Amino acid sequence: MLPASEGKPVRSPGELAAWLARCGEDERAEPFTFVIGLDGFLRVAPRRSEHVACAGGVPVLSAGEIAFFQEEGRWVVSEVSNHSTGYCPEPASWPAVRDALDRAGLQHPGDFTGPVVFRRCPRCHERNLVKDDDFACAVCGAGLPRAWNLHGA
Repeated sequence: MLPASEGKPVRSPGELAAWLARCGEDERAEPFTFVIGLDGFLRVAPRRSEHVACAGGVPVLSAGEIAFFQEEGRWVVSEVSNHSTGYCPEPASWPAVRDALDRAGLQHPGDFTGPVVFRRCPRCHERNLVKDDDFACAVCGAGLPRAWNLHGA
């Protein structure tokens, strides 16, 4: 597979199929790391890759995890989330993901299948994954802001 560097750009179903063919069966059985670059294109990397490495260290429009399955001889997106602690993108980043998947000709579920909300604690500065709409820091218990506050996460 790829070294711990930039992910593979995916601009067509054929590019995705060729990249997945080089992945082991065990890798294809779990989600992959993805980013949507500022150029609007999808980049993928093995799951244990860091999102920032997948993006080549530059800002992105969205990031998360993505899974594929084969349907009628073609690869289809089965799951996609914004779960990336490197970039902490908001669920509102979905349109960038949708547009990149559409541009690449990949069928997808139409929205994040596992949206995640991230916030930074104003008291202890830890990144938090907000669960069950509980906007409290998991480390110190302080209240978390409702608005996204992870600039330069």
